[in-house]
Amino acid sequence: MLDKNIKEQLSTYLNMLENDILIKKNLGTDKYSLEVAELIDEISSMSSKIHVENATLKRTPSFSVNSMNEDTGVIFAGVPLGHEFSSLVLALLQVSGRPPKVDESIINRIKSIDRELNFETYISLSCHNCPDVVQALNLMSILNPKITHSMIDGESFKDEIESRDIMAVPTIFLNGENFDSGRISLEEILLKLGEKKDSSSLNDKGIFDVLVIGGGPSGSSAAIYSARKGLKTGIVVERFGGQVMDTMAIENFISVPYTEGPKLSRNLEEHVKSYNVDIISSESAKSITKNNDYIEVTLESNATLKSKTLIISTGAKWRELGVPGEKEFKNKGVAYCPHCDGPIYKEKDIAVIGGGNSGIEAAIDLANIVKHVTVLEFLPELKADAILQEKLNSLSNVTVLKNVQVKEITGTNKVNGLVYVDRNTNEEKSIALEGIFVQIGLVPNTKWLNNTLEMNKIGEIIVDKKCATSLDGVFAAGDCTDSPYKQIIIAMGSGATASLSAFDYLIRNKKNR
Repeated sequence: MLDKNIKEQLSTYLNMLENDILIKKNLGTDKYSLEVAELIDEISSMSSKIHVENATLKRTPSFSVNSMNEDTGVIFAGVPLGHEFSSLVLALLQVSGRPPKVDESIINRIKSIDRELNFETYISLSCHNCPDVVQALNLMSILNPKITHSMIDGESFKDEIESRDIMAVPTIFLNGENFDSGRISLEEILLKLGEKKDSSSLNDKGIFDVLVIGGGPSGSSAAIYSARKGLKTGIVVERFGGQVMDTMAIENFISVPYTEGPKLSRNLEEHVKSYNVDIISSESAKSITKNNDYIEVTLESNATLKSKTLIISTGAKWRELGVPGEKEFKNKGVAYCPHCDGPIYKEKDIAVIGGGNSGIEAAIDLANIVKHVTVLEFLPELKADAILQEKLNSLSNVTVLKNVQVKEITGTNKVNGLVYVDRNTNEEKSIALEGIFVQIGLVPNTKWLNNTLEMNKIGEIIVDKKCATSLDGVFAAGDCTDSPYKQIIIAMGSGATASLSAFDYLIRNKKNR
């Protein structure tokens, strides 16, 4: 089941097991049970610290990962391969006693929860966002005996997907009730549970030389370049990687023929952490104020940070259609990530809105899963690269509608179709659908600035060739700026430029040094 390279990597991790662990399995004779049995046999044969026994669990097939003395509440229902294999490996290590790479304050907040919490997370193995959620909830289960978590593979438990009307992954249930859908961080889970974070200590950070807002490619680059200059550097991050986390295949990152967004995001985080950078995690900026000697940044937690220079690299997010029904049916038929949610729409009729590269790539991928794809493009012609259009046109289960405008997304409890206007004839038409994937580009994450800086009509920060903004001492980089090309490698370059410009600014303004 596991190829040679994966086994070699797994062997390295299994050698790191601190104590013996017990896998309790509940298997049947179906194909998924046979796959789970094979996986458990392979893993247990690679370490004498892994013991296996039969047990009665809620789902078949499933297995739990436990210490020898007590159950942890960590359960995998289905086959945790694909992107979820890392969740399994991490669970094995942490259950064995390997300490998690999480701030002590977060660990204490988890341990202090004094009520029964039974989480269930429905995932697809192709979802690159799901492991973050699974690993966060697994950790909570390991740290607190009152918390349990089951990862449930939607492919193995299609009946549950249908009965619970799950149309997006990850979808989390808590004590039998819908808790959340989509990516959510450990910090956000705790906040949603009412476990508030004490951010008051952030007010005592002193004054940074350079403060970076955002942990994507541009922000990470800016932080590294600043730290290498010996500057007192801080970085405020909600999550490392930013929009890169939503990208699967990356084949134009020079010198790296192929990588994937989640892997690149982890590499960014590890690289930043290798330098003397003060990482202020799970926080986001709310406003900035320029004083005579420094720039003041107020966070959403109401803590305040001060810095002599500021680099804004907050990136961008998926652009929404802004039509009736979009918000109402988000995660109920309206989706933005074809890699994550595509498998849920197997053998169903879906639409992709957007004829650029991202839209056509999504349509091509989805055509291999779903029954039929309808592509809707506002302009008279598709904007995607010729090679993508050629591939799209070769598919028999794809229809392309050009020069059309989506007017409304329809449904009751979930999507059942959309209404569009033919811009050639002004005629209104409708399509029956079970899923709609919106792929119409990005919008900059700059609304929080409240026009503090000069921006263009679409909200991008206007910068000069040194990444300087209209506010003295404030620089900006990456997809939140008016840079004409939104590419990872360009964002990294602009982050480096902004950092070097901030250094130059500090040198020229010696009173700030």
